[in-house]
Amino acid sequence: MAGLFSSLNSAVSALSAQSRAVEIAGKNLANVNNPDYARQRVLIGSIGTIMTAQGPESMGITALAIQQMRDGLLDQQVSREASLTSYYNAQQQSYQRAEAALGQNIDSTQNASGASSTSDNGVAAAVDDFFNSFQSFAADPTDPGQRQTLLQNTSILTDRIQLADQRLTQVSSDLDSQISSDVTSVNRLMQTIADLNGQISRLEINHPGSAVDLRDQREADIEQLSAQLPVESRPDASGKMQLFAKDSGGSDVVLVDGSNVQGTVAFTGTQITAGSPATALALTSGSMQGYLAARDGGVKTIRDNLDQLAKQLVTSVNAAYNPSGTTGDFFTASGTTAATLSMNTSVTTATLKASDGGAAGDNTLALAIAQLATQKFSISGGDAIDGTFGGFLSTAVSNLGQAVAGATARATDQGSIEQLVRSQRDGVSGVSLDEETANLLKYQRAFQASSRVFNTIDDLLDTVVNHLGS
Repeated sequence: MAGLFSSLNSAVSALSAQSRAVEIAGKNLANVNNPDYARQRVLIGSIGTIMTAQGPESMGITALAIQQMRDGLLDQQVSREASLTSYYNAQQQSYQRAEAALGQNIDSTQNASGASSTSDNGVAAAVDDFFNSFQSFAADPTDPGQRQTLLQNTSILTDRIQLADQRLTQVSSDLDSQISSDVTSVNRLMQTIADLNGQISRLEINHPGSAVDLRDQREADIEQLSAQLPVESRPDASGKMQLFAKDSGGSDVVLVDGSNVQGTVAFTGTQITAGSPATALALTSGSMQGYLAARDGGVKTIRDNLDQLAKQLVTSVNAAYNPSGTTGDFFTASGTTAATLSMNTSVTTATLKASDGGAAGDNTLALAIAQLATQKFSISGGDAIDGTFGGFLSTAVSNLGQAVAGATARATDQGSIEQLVRSQRDGVSGVSLDEETANLLKYQRAFQASSRVFNTIDDLLDTVVNHLGS
């Protein structure tokens, strides 16, 4: 009797264990398309062995624990690669915005001289038209049509340069807003991770590693956080999970300590700070750093180039148009930036000068300004630009084009690397339909076999109880 009841209990335990295994296999199959899910396994083991009059007797099997199939090193690597991908994508998007704002379609392919070519529109075309108009004006200084065309092309030039500067300024402002938005998202994610740490700690007091679904959520949040702000996660001496970033000296800045957020992440306009007390972070990846690097890199450079171009235009054209300094400038003397470049309000079709007091057909000033188109300037010589106006602008625009092309190439390459690392992790944590289907059939057969054992023991007990004495 004791043997039959013991066997019956063992069969019940086996049924329960196989049922749990079927449940987990079904859960894995249900999450086959969930990228944040790590497959799970039921660890089935013996309950133990007791001594009986007939010798050692097994107490059956049970589901000991649910094991999550994760590799911590691969998780960290995925987070690092995702952070780099976001960094390059942010730069690419920023430079593409700057390219659009410049109003200059850039061909990133190189011509025979090795420089990137640009399409014949935008600021470059306006500069060419401006000097060509002075050349035509010099050819016929008394023609009202030439005068009107010159003033019109000058207006187009100043408008295009001002508009390009306004758009680039807006791009910089938009990048600041994007960084601020990411800061808000980062602080929210840090609080979510801290809350999950607290929940996991409470649920795993007696069963470490058992809160597998919460661990999946936490890992997904850490990866999302890393895409914006590069972080590292590791447990402290007591087992609490902590998140870190790095400062300029390479030291750890604690962001999350268990269930507590250590200060908040903030954007000062020039750098990202975090921790308590607030510490400037040295970031090398993440979308926030990508936007910041683009703003202070290629976007700022092209804005500075436009200012240099405007300054040289004002200085050179005014010097040629008003050599004596007494008969009025062509451009407003104080408008030496792209934002303030403008034609002197005193210049009209009637007052436009071809010469400085010469005869009606004298074209001395107009010709001098037209010749500025081919004049080579030198920063080392005190000028604002190097080379000709056209060459300087072409180089500036081409550099932006190369920045766009470089960022695109790096983003593409890094995306491939990230995908490779994710594939490696999927080999460990991902759900395989074939494997889970095979496991499901295995557990099903084991459950059916345990059911047969249970039925057999039940029949034996029925015989003992109800039929032996009859």
